[in-house]
Amino acid sequence: MSTGPNDPGETGTSKDDGERTGAAQSSSEAGGAALDEQRAAGGENPETGVRPASQDGEAPMAATRTRSGMFGVRGTGDTSGFGGLRLPGYAPAPAERPFGGWFDEIADELGAALDQRGIDREAIRQITIDRGEITFYVQRDRLADVARTFRDDPGLRFEFCSGVSGVDYSAPDGEPVESPLHVVYHLLSMTYRRRIRLEVALDFDDPHVPSVVDTYPTADWHERETWDMFGVIFDGHPSLTRILMPDDWEGHPQRKSYPLGGIPVEYKGAEIPPPDERRAYS
Repeated sequence: MSTGPNDPGETGTSKDDGERTGAAQSSSEAGGAALDEQRAAGGENPETGVRPASQDGEAPMAATRTRSGMFGVRGTGDTSGFGGLRLPGYAPAPAERPFGGWFDEIADELGAALDQRGIDREAIRQITIDRGEITFYVQRDRLADVARTFRDDPGLRFEFCSGVSGVDYSAPDGEPVESPLHVVYHLLSMTYRRRIRLEVALDFDDPHVPSVVDTYPTADWHERETWDMFGVIFDGHPSLTRILMPDDWEGHPQRKSYPLGGIPVEYKGAEIPPPDERRAYS
């Protein structure tokens, strides 16, 4: 395991007692490789539409496609102003060593901590670095073990889960996407002033993932909201009920398959349809 912050052999990291909060090494982007180099290692080229793979031939776990319009609206009288929106798709490729800055240190510390706890290192499916952030893609069945390792290991000490959220990477045109439903966990180490992300990829026909409430009690309401909006079932949650929508609501509003605009909105007796059902004035 790593040495303590006062050991003479450890210098130039965010663990130094003399370093103020917000110094260079407390910033993952400043401590890692140049942002342009990180992005050049993965992601779809917006001009050619080609997404490079890593040196091992791996493709990013998160799907990437060019985004056209808003919520997949096509050929309708959309008056929302988003009908002509077109953004290039982008997903970072798997990162490769050396990561740069404290990223290598934390990856080594995690590997040693997993070995010490008898957890297979394959529990970490992929590591990506993008926009100065490091993300660990975790096997669903080992999420609870990995989260507890990040919290309890003396060299990691990610004591706080600041948020749990969902992402639907489904293609609006119906193109098949492998494991399109993702759950993202934002962890903060108040001890070492570091932030990381954990991510789990799921399928819609099996949207189960272990709850991390036992490890991070703050995830209680966040997991409820992710269930409400995306339909992710957090096994072991103490009370997985709706938190934003009524208890008898059908569906999960932030899935790509949910109708644009949800349901028609009633306002002073008038009914305002969703944007994709409105007339176009041109």
